[in-house]
Amino acid sequence: MGNPTAVSSSKSLHHFIFILIASLVLVSFFNNGAAAADRKLLASESHEFHTIKLSSILPGSVCDSSSQGHKLPSPSSLKVVHKHGPCHKTKESSLPSASELLATDESRVKSINSRISFSAARNTFASTDSVRLPAKSGSSLGAGNYLVQVGLGTPKKDLSLIFDTGSDLTWTQCEPCARSCYDQAEPIFDPSKSSAYSNVSCGTPACNQLKSATGNSPGCNTNTCVYGIQYGDQSFSVGFFGKDTLTLTPTDVVPNFFFGCGQNNQGLFGQTAGLIGLARDPLSIVQQTSKQYGQVFSYCLPSRSSETGSLTFGQSYVSKAVKYTPFSSSQGTTFYFIDVLAMFVGGQKLQISPTVFSTAGSIIDSGTVITRLPPAAYTALRDAFRKQMTSYPMGKPVSILDTCYDFSKYNTVKIPTISIIFGGNTKIDIDGSGILYAVSSSQVCLAFAPNSDASDVLIYGNVQQKTMQVVYDVAGNKLGFGAKGCL
Repeated sequence: MGNPTAVSSSKSLHHFIFILIASLVLVSFFNNGAAAADRKLLASESHEFHTIKLSSILPGSVCDSSSQGHKLPSPSSLKVVHKHGPCHKTKESSLPSASELLATDESRVKSINSRISFSAARNTFASTDSVRLPAKSGSSLGAGNYLVQVGLGTPKKDLSLIFDTGSDLTWTQCEPCARSCYDQAEPIFDPSKSSAYSNVSCGTPACNQLKSATGNSPGCNTNTCVYGIQYGDQSFSVGFFGKDTLTLTPTDVVPNFFFGCGQNNQGLFGQTAGLIGLARDPLSIVQQTSKQYGQVFSYCLPSRSSETGSLTFGQSYVSKAVKYTPFSSSQGTTFYFIDVLAMFVGGQKLQISPTVFSTAGSIIDSGTVITRLPPAAYTALRDAFRKQMTSYPMGKPVSILDTCYDFSKYNTVKIPTISIIFGGNTKIDIDGSGILYAVSSSQVCLAFAPNSDASDVLIYGNVQQKTMQVVYDVAGNKLGFGAKGCL
């Protein structure tokens, strides 16, 4: 017979080994489970927060054309640059301060609301033999701050024009500048040197269309149609209404393009040659080129003013990843109205009544810088954002921006994501560069502001549109957003 003590010892050893193995399995199981939980938490955090290099949002002093947006998406694309950035030839002394920029932005916002609220009360532009501006104008919009270069005339002359989804009429300064022309980067367009230029006669359908495109009835000077348009910051352009060949790219040419040939122009246009109107009126470039591009255009605004983006006409190069929301059919035709349903901060839905967004409606605008929210919506957004940013020191407010931080001691910062639910339950996550407005490293602010009244329209501004492919499918009555559109 065997030794009972040895048998007992053997059983004890096997039992110990079994317990040891089981313990190791359990430890491994729990470790793996904890690791999985950590990964899930990290994934959740990455969805709820952006980690941003401070250098990537601060204003740049040198044009970085090799960065995002340098490779244009299609042969029908134009390079987009910031009006006050280093990629546009602007005098250093003429650059406005952050407070001045935001004050101009506020003028635009007030003008948009004035136009929407009082569109019926338009003053007429009386017929006159002289080129002058009416005392008041119904079409008061501030100029935008992104521009493209196009060719005008035969042979073509290159001109840098602000593009603006809130304006209809395209215009440029013209020689001989009967009254006044401001400084611009390129030589002023001289219609007498273009073989394709002609004035538009008074009383023609195109001339009569100026009333809806500018808010002013056209004037008449020796049977030549005269336009007048004034913007929210009191900038204006008055001149002859004409047509000529517009060259967008070497392969994209628009003959008989109607535009304003400005003889009296003053304002804060940043040495650009004028403006290109991308709104809905029949005189806008969108409608004038409808046969060529099907009333579809898209753009991508760069993350910084020292980088470049793109403006593209036509449907062919629209990303399949673009998510669409319908334009609001209950609103007017000039502005691009949309529906905003809800907002999220750091993955958490804000408790905002839907009526807060629906009371005055919403528009998207390429020329407004800072998104304006109904007061109740802004308060909810600001409070939620501040709650998740308590680890960072506050900075001094600037102009309309009251939630600012001092990041001067940080190389990277972590900020909560902000998402918006548009009509059709389309959820759009704003890019990290579209959440903050950086004046300096010690003054980086939440890039949203409240409207002065709940009855003012919500305006989805251009900061929040950065790096997105923003698609205006006017024929399809829908607006699209595609992430990483500048890459």
